[in-house]
Amino acid sequence: MGTISHQFSLCILCSVDKNARKPNKQKLHCVKINGTKRSNNVQLLSQDNNNNHGIAISPCVNENVSVFEQQNRQNIPTKKQLIDPYRQGMVIEEGVGYRQTVVVRSYEVGPDKTTTIESILNLLQETALNHVWMSGLLSDGFGATHGMMKNNLIWVVSRMQVQVDHYPIWGEVIEIDTWVGASGKNGMRRDWQLRSQATGLVFARATSTWVMMNEKTRRLSKIPDEVRAEIAPWFIEKQAIKDEIPEKIHKLDSNATYVHSDLKPKRSDLDMNHHVNNVKYVGWMLETIPDEFMEKHQLSDMILEYRRECGSSDVVQSLCEPQQYEGLLKNGIDQQYNKHNHIGLNGNSFSSEILEGKGLLGCLNIGPFSFTHLLHIKGEIKNEEIVRGKTLWKKKINSAPFHS
Repeated sequence: MGTISHQFSLCILCSVDKNARKPNKQKLHCVKINGTKRSNNVQLLSQDNNNNHGIAISPCVNENVSVFEQQNRQNIPTKKQLIDPYRQGMVIEEGVGYRQTVVVRSYEVGPDKTTTIESILNLLQETALNHVWMSGLLSDGFGATHGMMKNNLIWVVSRMQVQVDHYPIWGEVIEIDTWVGASGKNGMRRDWQLRSQATGLVFARATSTWVMMNEKTRRLSKIPDEVRAEIAPWFIEKQAIKDEIPEKIHKLDSNATYVHSDLKPKRSDLDMNHHVNNVKYVGWMLETIPDEFMEKHQLSDMILEYRRECGSSDVVQSLCEPQQYEGLLKNGIDQQYNKHNHIGLNGNSFSSEILEGKGLLGCLNIGPFSFTHLLHIKGEIKNEEIVRGKTLWKKKINSAPFHS
């Protein structure tokens, strides 16, 4: 187990003024901060009661600092935990699922005081990692087990789908359930469900497929028997989103209606696996959609197909093409809205559209409801795909109990 040095001292020099400073009349406080202790260790090296009118701060370097293990700071469990009081987490689903209670924070909402889709994706990622944390299988990698670290393997997401019915509001308490299952021979499926703690209303559902990649070669890998033995006991047959034949997402080209070029990753966009975090991809995709549309609509369904990773030196281009959603006509109106409330897929009332003289066609022709997306890396010879995506949208309804 590798160790790191992370102890430092903060020295505070106190004096009356510049002219009154004397080498033997300095008040020196060294606050030693050690990550292995909760309390600070303060040592008074010298004291002069007259030097209490001014404060100057300068760094104090201690070359003989103690070295402590990273695991002591993280306190990663080595055995399965049932309750995590620090993260408000607990084991569910007969000991193999995980539930975490969170409060929507101010920096997780947008101008309308509802949670952003990026914040929801970050919560999904965090609860997934905390699930592995609780299992006792976590090594010091980004969600990697001990067997994975031994074989230089990391998890990468290959496909993800998120369905959002309602967006939590600022200050709301939500519960996030997550669990895993098998996906083919060499994949793992992870699902989530988000709901209100107060009412039980389901806000969103999500499902994802994960595969293993060798961290050194950056090539996909089969699941070793050692790793399979670690994760298989946690698999359950439960689906947040029912399996369906995936709709093909067509590849866009330079003739796309909306194009955003010269997107460059920042250092803050990189995760512990040294590539751009997948949540950043969604931000790049949505930035391409016109502001006028975004102000009046909210995302209801998103499918992402990941093709390759993106590094810190890559230059990315985001392409976006609007499409009229045909689900209303293809699947039948009765399947797309609540018969009692007469709410259509876009969130509008069918009856109100008809009463306004627009007729049934007016109800259906309020698109586009869907966008096709592509992120690719601009290359000198050819472009390399990062992710293809498709987003479905409905008209934004301000359900947050706030007054403007």
